[in-house]
Amino acid sequence: MSEDVLTIGGITFRSRLWVGTGKYASFQQTKEAVEASGTDVVTVAVRRTNITDPAQENLLDYIDPKVYKILPNTAGCYTAEDALRYARLARAAGISDMVKIEVIGDEKTLFPDNEALLYATKVLVKEGFIVFPYTTDDPIMCRKLEDAGAAAVMPLAAPIGSGLGIRNPYNLRIIMETVKIPVIVDAGVGTASDVAVAMELGADAVLLNTAIAGAKEPVMMARAMGLACEAGRLAYRAGRMPRKLYATASSPIEGMII
Repeated sequence: MSEDVLTIGGITFRSRLWVGTGKYASFQQTKEAVEASGTDVVTVAVRRTNITDPAQENLLDYIDPKVYKILPNTAGCYTAEDALRYARLARAAGISDMVKIEVIGDEKTLFPDNEALLYATKVLVKEGFIVFPYTTDDPIMCRKLEDAGAAAVMPLAAPIGSGLGIRNPYNLRIIMETVKIPVIVDAGVGTASDVAVAMELGADAVLLNTAIAGAKEPVMMARAMGLACEAGRLAYRAGRMPRKLYATASSPIEGMII
């Protein structure tokens, strides 16, 4: 699949499975899971994970920025101002010009505050960031984020960490038809089949964390997710057969000897 590359903001991504780094038992387990997934994109919560202080144990000692593309995120931020602060901190530390911008609007559901998200996206785009906004599966909001200059949109499949899988595939399809920028399905994935479904729908990539970190065997699940992503993408590109109400013989009946 070397010819099937994903390019966003002038950056070429080898893998369409992107993984997070939270909730693992240790940095070593994080490293092993990331390697098993086959990803080349790792997202890191600037507010919750040390990636800026070399005097303390640092995730980047385990996840080599020369090997992986580090995508800082603003997880845990409840205001646009906080999200902007942590995005700028990551860039000032030399981590990346890319940022996954999250502005949470509700503590119980962790749904995004789309109004604040749109504002933060506009500000960061003006400052030269490559912005990946995490949003609800709302086609109108995704279009507004595209108009604001977002490099891609990241609609949720289900609430963060829920493992419920893709709850509304129809909205995701509408988003893919509405915007011209890449669509990266983010949040709520539970297992490998969810990844395959997202890719078969036509998603450009899938980002997940808890589905791997929360598995009984995270490294094994990471490999399963990588394989599912590749299978789903191949199936999408191949084009599935039409659905039919009645059976159709697998072998032709012409020329049969009776």
